[in-house]
Amino acid sequence: MPLKNISISKTDKVCLFCDLQQGKRERIIAENDLAYVVRDGFPVSEGHSLIIPKRHTLDYFGLNAAEVIAINGLINEQRRVLLELDSKIEGFNIGMNCGLAAGQSVWHCHVHLIPRRKGDSKYPKGGVRHVIPYKGNYEDLR
Repeated sequence: MPLKNISISKTDKVCLFCDLQQGKRERIIAENDLAYVVRDGFPVSEGHSLIIPKRHTLDYFGLNAAEVIAINGLINEQRRVLLELDSKIEGFNIGMNCGLAAGQSVWHCHVHLIPRRKGDSKYPKGGVRHVIPYKGNYEDLR
């Protein structure tokens, strides 16, 4: 089910992820006291998940230590779940977009857990470095 009404402004009154945990709990696939997990509505790979703190905070830099630990626990739990579901998963990218310049489009902290499979990218080396075009192939820059 795709996500709707994605917030694109820090001043929006409605928060997609606060709304999700309050009214659309059927999308939540795992949770602990401080965070929860949903599958991404616009996945870049099968199993792409979002780990979201329950407390509304803008980004990673607004998390407290307990929330960081809770999110990390769910990342590890979902990694195990996804590996059990799909033996073709060979790696993961974990990432966050913090700020408009970094591509943040929902103004509530969330962590992407993206399963990776052999052949899903022509040139995966460099991983998250590819978020800025032509910077991922750093060996070519030497």
